[in-house]
Amino acid sequence: MSSSASDKAFVGSIPKIYAASLVPLLFEPYAADIAARLATRPVSRLLELAAGTGVVTRALSASLPQTATIVATDLNQAMLDEAAAAGTPRPVEWRQADAQELPFDAASFDAIVCQFGVMFFPDKAKAFAEARRVLKPGGVYIFNVWDRLEENELAAIITTALADAFPDDPPRFLARTPYAYNDRSTIERDVAAGGFATPEFATIAARSRAASARSAALAFCEGTPLRPEIDVHGAGALAVATEAAATAIATRFAAGAVDARMQALVVTVQG
Repeated sequence: MSSSASDKAFVGSIPKIYAASLVPLLFEPYAADIAARLATRPVSRLLELAAGTGVVTRALSASLPQTATIVATDLNQAMLDEAAAAGTPRPVEWRQADAQELPFDAASFDAIVCQFGVMFFPDKAKAFAEARRVLKPGGVYIFNVWDRLEENELAAIITTALADAFPDDPPRFLARTPYAYNDRSTIERDVAAGGFATPEFATIAARSRAASARSAALAFCEGTPLRPEIDVHGAGALAVATEAAATAIATRFAAGAVDARMQALVVTVQG
């Protein structure tokens, strides 16, 4: 499996670890932010792209009017299965779908959201064009992406630690994909290529908290596509990687709980 393919492979044990460990570590504050941005907008039918294990879906289910319909999609069925098993405050339509080839009619939704998923779309302009196609005139598309790796302490620390642990072939998933799409001019270009107007940007800082350095290391090394990149180094590589990451995090934050900075860009475009 190529690196580009493995970057999208949330399979095996990854979905469960992702839901249990990575969601509270990274994603919950930003899910609440997206839900709050839609709270004052009239929403009758909402599409979620790259829903993962459903952290944003659950936030929206709790905050949107009961009359609003939510359709949550993801490329990886295993992630949707985990999301459906966790449940939502009200019924949600879960559907496997590729954001670049959405199985919906034109002008089907008055709002679209995508939390930390755009970075994984191979052809971003095509994915934006598909979102524009299924969005009603006057609708809104809100998505977020991670800011630079240097603004996200845990991801930066782990990337450096794994490069030191495997110098001949360092796992570069974090730097290559989730933390690599944050140049505003690039995003503006891709959004425009998809047929949208000029986007609005907001920079949102939050805190990434874990009970221990080891729990944070486990979340990244076992709950993301870092895992297959680590596994190619052979038996015992996962233990080596996790220990290296945990040691580096503990060195930065000392013993006990971890409280690290993280930062994302929230992008809003009008249909």
